[in-house]
Amino acid sequence: QVQLVESGGGSVQAGGSLTLSCAVSGYRFQSFCMGWSRQAPGKEREGVASIDSDRGSSYADSVKGRFTISYDNVKKILYLQMNSLKPEDTAMYYCAADPPITVGLCYNLGARPNYQGQGTQITVSS
Repeated sequence: QVQLVESGGGSVQAGGSLTLSCAVSGYRFQSFCMGWSRQAPGKEREGVASIDSDRGSSYADSVKGRFTISYDNVKKILYLQMNSLKPEDTAMYYCAADPPITVGLCYNLGARPNYQGQGTQITVSS
């Protein structure tokens, strides 16, 4: 069973930085497809970034140039480095994963993933 556990959330002032981590267990594929999504109160869930062992990484336009996704396939930890944070980045952030053979979040950031963590809150104050 795939389990995803996020950490690293918190509060930060606009312009600041945070790094989210996601411990991955039970993901027994040679290749990988992982990502991050977020949901702010009263808003739709938004795919933020994905990383695929074959296709590389992709980002939502709203975070491109500010966020960086990476995956340590040895330690089995997914990261999201977030710089130049804005108040509109305030949301619950979720770690996500799909089997690499599926046409999921690594093809469409908005796709609902097969696996998702419980989330970690990010609050950016102005």
